[in-house]
Amino acid sequence: MDQSDEEIRDDVSRRGFLARSAAVSAAALVAAGQGASPAAATAPAQVGATTLDVALNVNGHTRRLTLDAGVTLLDALRERLDLTGTKKGCDRGQCGACTVHVDGRRVLSCLTLAASVTGRPVTTIEGLADGDRLHPVQEAFLECDGFQCGYCTPGQIMSAVALIDEGHAGSDAEIREFMSGNICRCGAYPNIVEAVKAAGKGEG
Repeated sequence: MDQSDEEIRDDVSRRGFLARSAAVSAAALVAAGQGASPAAATAPAQVGATTLDVALNVNGHTRRLTLDAGVTLLDALRERLDLTGTKKGCDRGQCGACTVHVDGRRVLSCLTLAASVTGRPVTTIEGLADGDRLHPVQEAFLECDGFQCGYCTPGQIMSAVALIDEGHAGSDAEIREFMSGNICRCGAYPNIVEAVKAAGKGEG
């Protein structure tokens, strides 16, 4: 059934409100960080009403960008830095395909404003390997066939690396619990669990 004109107007209004709210929140965050506190040195500089200069430390390299205050880390990575390994799945924080690490902890980049991570170390799937040498979790996913279509795989791997570092790879049930935020629409869950177990034991 087609949406009515009123439903379409309501949907557009909601989206506009959310976009403006995100921009205002980011600008307020920046303004708060431009005082005399030590964090001010790494706070993004405000260029215009909703435009900011940000310095993103991604995979060990500092990249300086001018972004709208409401731009997510996911969009900055994919559209401005050409790091397309991080996938845009639901864009609502529900599937885990966009998982990256910030300060060594996993975050959903579709729900994270790029301006909020300025100066903080960000690691994407492209930053896991050491040159041509794959990360042990990447190797384990290959050996255990922990994927089918592969679209969710970058997010699955980033979450797996984090949960192993956090010490949550002790059992199948624990792995499933701490990987539950990452959805595999192909249903490769048994192989994903095996891959995480193998990497956690140093067998990947």
